[in-house]
Amino acid sequence: MLYGIAAAATALLLSAFLTGVLRVPALRLGITDRRRRRPLPLSGGTAVAPATVLVATAADATGLVPLGAGVGRVVTAAGCVALLGLAADLRRLRWWVIPAGTAVAAGFVVPYEETGVAAGVAAVGAIVVATVAFRGLDHADGLAGTAGAVGAFGLAACATAELMDGPAALLGVLAAALAGFLLHNWFPARAGLGASGALFTGFVLAASAVFVRAGQGIGAGAAVLYGVTALGCADAALVVLGRLLDRRAVTRGRPDHLGHRLRRLGLAPRAVPVLLGAGSAGAALVAVCVHTGRLAPGAVGWVAAASAVLVLALVRRPVTPVFRPRQRVASASSQVSERLRVRSG
Repeated sequence: MLYGIAAAATALLLSAFLTGVLRVPALRLGITDRRRRRPLPLSGGTAVAPATVLVATAADATGLVPLGAGVGRVVTAAGCVALLGLAADLRRLRWWVIPAGTAVAAGFVVPYEETGVAAGVAAVGAIVVATVAFRGLDHADGLAGTAGAVGAFGLAACATAELMDGPAALLGVLAAALAGFLLHNWFPARAGLGASGALFTGFVLAASAVFVRAGQGIGAGAAVLYGVTALGCADAALVVLGRLLDRRAVTRGRPDHLGHRLRRLGLAPRAVPVLLGAGSAGAALVAVCVHTGRLAPGAVGWVAAASAVLVLALVRRPVTPVFRPRQRVASASSQVSERLRVRSG
């Protein structure tokens, strides 16, 4: 227990340190996102993933917190997914590259001897969906880190209930690394998670859920996996449905995620991760109760129903920004100036 606490504390401090130190290199290399009309360095991904991998690997190599062969494969595959995400941060990739690469990584971590071939293939698909969906949460300050930490704590509780020290240690280290990153990511954020960190976090959560539930009921396993990734799945469903209804390309980026629409309703920036994080914590609690047998697998249907209500309530909300009176005048003036410049040119 003490070694696990020491590993988590080390991951928290290392992640916080790397996120701050790597901000300037990220800006110079162009690893940035646009928020509040300013470039936001995506140094969180190059901090959370290395901090988690280094601390977990060191704890396993020294024998302080043995991970086991299966969890070691999860760490290695998640590191490869993080590198794929880093490539996506550096340059635009074709839409199918990330799902395909994630599927290959997931194929190496699913314990087919316990799940069977058919269930194992389904597990690979579930890992891909959950990982790609989690990437969409890095659109609002503090949201992806909060959801990831909550999900990691929930799965760590599930692993502890099964006396699986390796997965519990890995998930505890991940939660601590995300907490260190959140010191820089809370509104107004000084660093973002990026595709690298978001894909890494989503992959570790989904793969760990499959690993912890392997050999047990498929229905309960699916319920646990959905419970710890419900927020990412709801955000992905909202984005896909909204773009299909608007007849826009699903793979084309747009400010139409959960956080964007809640901000459009007038919710404060700091309230978005608090509200959605509370919902994610409730879903993770249901997942833990299902795993431990305190609730039937059907209880996750209430989580799905709440997610569906949220998606349907927000899907038709406009996503264009609302300007204040002065901003409207300035915007109109800039548009007139731009038209005159084009005509004179």
